[in-house]
Amino acid sequence: MPLTGRAALIAAIGSIPIGIWEPSWTGILAFNGPLALACACDFALAAPVRRLVLTRSGDTSARLGETADVTLTVTNPSGRPLRARIRDAWPPSSWQPGTEVEASRHRLAVPPGERRRITTRLRPTRRGDRQADRVTIRSYGPLGLFSRQSGHKVPWTVRVLPPFTSRKHLPSKLARLRELDGRTSVLTRGEGTEFDSLREYVPGDDTRSIDWRATARQSAVAVRTWRPERDRHILLVLDTGRTSAGRVGDAPRLDAAMDAALLLAALASRAGDRVDLLAYDRRVRALVQGRAAGDVLPSLVNAMATLEPELVETDARGLTATALRTAPRRSLIVLFTTLDTAPVEQGLLPVLSQLTQRHTVLLASVADPHIARMATARGNADAVYEAAAAAQAKSERHRTAEQLRRRLVTVVDATPDDLAPALADAYLALKAAGRL
Repeated sequence: MPLTGRAALIAAIGSIPIGIWEPSWTGILAFNGPLALACACDFALAAPVRRLVLTRSGDTSARLGETADVTLTVTNPSGRPLRARIRDAWPPSSWQPGTEVEASRHRLAVPPGERRRITTRLRPTRRGDRQADRVTIRSYGPLGLFSRQSGHKVPWTVRVLPPFTSRKHLPSKLARLRELDGRTSVLTRGEGTEFDSLREYVPGDDTRSIDWRATARQSAVAVRTWRPERDRHILLVLDTGRTSAGRVGDAPRLDAAMDAALLLAALASRAGDRVDLLAYDRRVRALVQGRAAGDVLPSLVNAMATLEPELVETDARGLTATALRTAPRRSLIVLFTTLDTAPVEQGLLPVLSQLTQRHTVLLASVADPHIARMATARGNADAVYEAAAAAQAKSERHRTAEQLRRRLVTVVDATPDDLAPALADAYLALKAAGRL
């Protein structure tokens, strides 16, 4: 049976005596005229790649840990069919390690004058903007002997958003909020509460809540109920300086702070409070102000997506001045920063009174769970030294927290998994006490 195509080429190459010349393509084509003609025809029949029209569509955002599908549409305007291999290149952090080759390479056949779509599935491993790189197309002839290759720039950006893993705590915190909000009557009274309604007195109620005028107009004793005021202003301040870059587990401290901030923002917006965001180290990195309740969370998530820790010492005076300009009226300022002794004593404490004399201040700090594990280590000399170091570190954090509490700052110090619910509880406690 006569051989055709690639089989004929392999047979022709194998029949060339090795001693005549080097078995290069140039020598092979010069030796075998019909083979040279076949290769030339194969090259000529390969669809041109520079004339291809490429467009993108698909997802423009995805939460960290989720997938994003980006579709590439290839239009073949030539009169020759396109048989191609395509590499859709993205930054390495667009995929899980080891999956890039499989996810970014495709085979495609496009008849003349038609279009086809291929989908690249991204699974980013870092927050921020992931921008598409070059699309490389290699077009083959019908025999697959020769190919044409060219690169195309087809811009597309996928914004990788914070994962907001603490949203699982939101239903339970909203249930507690409904209790404070007057759906279940409460008898709290303070500067942050307002009159809600009247109800009949039951034994055990605070007699100071009796409304004597209303009682005089009816046959039963009436008491007033109170609910936390709405429309309070909350400013979330993210310290993006050097200390926020420290890794706790698999992520920087900044990521845990952002997750806690998102839960608090979702809870506060449901409570009718206004939430703003300021990210600062030596200059403003992000600022979100004046968003409606329904737009608060998407705006915060979008602003946080591109935030990265800066390896500079935070300017505490600049941060305080910017926070005061951002919150000119009485507000709850939630400061996400470190409880390390040096940054607090040398940076924050000298300017803290500027915040506390006008605002209620709550400081949230990410604790390292590895310190707690070190504190319980025993068994050998190294373990005992680790336990002593952990005990000293915990003692210093406790002393720093006490210094802040003496200056009327509410302190929440918790591990990444516990910080978000603990911060939400602290907010609800302040609201119940009428301190907002």
